Parts: sequence; structure tokens; C-alpha cells
Amino acid sequence: MSLPESHLAQEAIAALVDGELASGPATRAARHLAGCLECRMLVQAQREAKEALHAAADVAVPGDLLSRLCAIPFTADVPGGSGLGAVTAGPGQLTVSGASGRFTVSLDDPPMRPTPPHQARWLRRGVAGTLAGLGIGVAVLTVNLPDGGPVQPGSPPASVAGGSGPEERTEVVPPVVRTLTRSSGEATVPGVTP
Repeated sequence: MSLPESHLAQEAIAALVDGELASGPATRAARHLAGCLECRMLVQAQREAKEALHAAADVAVPGDLLSRLCAIPFTADVPGGSGLGAVTAGPGQLTVSGASGRFTVSLDDPPMRPTPPHQARWLRRGVAGTLAGLGIGVAVLTVNLPDGGPVQPGSPPASVAGGSGPEERTEVVPPVVRTLTRSSGEATVPGVTP
């Protein structure tokens, strides 16, 4: 049984010459090149082509080349088959024609339709109602808050919740436990606490 002979792919040769091949694949390619005269000749041809391109003067490109290349998708006819019919791309439109007829689809952005003013009315009313409610709430709080009297400089402002100064305090008192002793001569009456 013999294995078919394999060679380096053209992309691998170009990547090797350009120095873009990773170290592992580059090592395998170098091992292959040591024993394969055909691939060594292809690598040498790739190196010569690269040097020739670097040594060449700037290539003159026609000025309208870019615009012609960009127009290809819009001006090229797509070969039609027996299925859906022919598809033709023109500037700003796509035309499909077949046995049942022909229709055109515009590729331009659809025009923006103006938004009628009544569609945003609920938002304006909601914002206006919220602001009015906040204003009324602030006014009611201002009127109903107690007046703390004139504030003297150097003294802290009066508290809205009432005084919490040192003259008022709350003490927690533990419950009082009484111990009662009875003498043996006293009679106990049921239902009555001594």
C-alpha cells in the first residue's frame, strides 16, 4: 500500500514566503521542502514574484476603476434559470422577471413619513400631569409643615418631627417581680389573688 504524494498548498507557500505561517506549520513545511523538489521550486517562484512586485514602479490605475468595480453588483445581469426567472440589479433597484411577470424592488431607503402630532400627545400629557402633581405636592407640604420659629444664628434648625433634645428621653424599665410570702395559717380563697 502506498500513500499518495502530498504537496504544500499555494496558500501555505504564499504564507511561508510572506512570513505569516505559524511556527508549527512552518516547521512542517520546512521538513517537507527538504525532501520535495517540486515544492522548493514553487517557493522559489513565489519569492521571485514577491521581489519583482517590490522592485516594480507604482502601477497606474485608471481613475474610474473603483467606481466601475463598485457598480458591478448593480449593473451585472444574473443568469436566469428555469426556476424563478432572471434577476437584474440596476442602480437603486432589483428587478425579477419570469414567466408569471416582472416586479421591481427599490433598494433605496424608504422616505421617512412625518409623525402625526396626535401620536405623541399622550406623552406630553403624561409629562405635564407628572410635573403638575409634583408642584402641587411641594406646595401642600410647604403649607402644612410646622413653622420652627425664627432661626437664630449658631443654633441648629428645629426638627420637623418634634423635639429630640436632652430634656426628653425614654427609659426602658424592667418588669417588677414581687415575691409574696404567706403564713401557714391564712386561708386561701379560690379565684382570688392574695
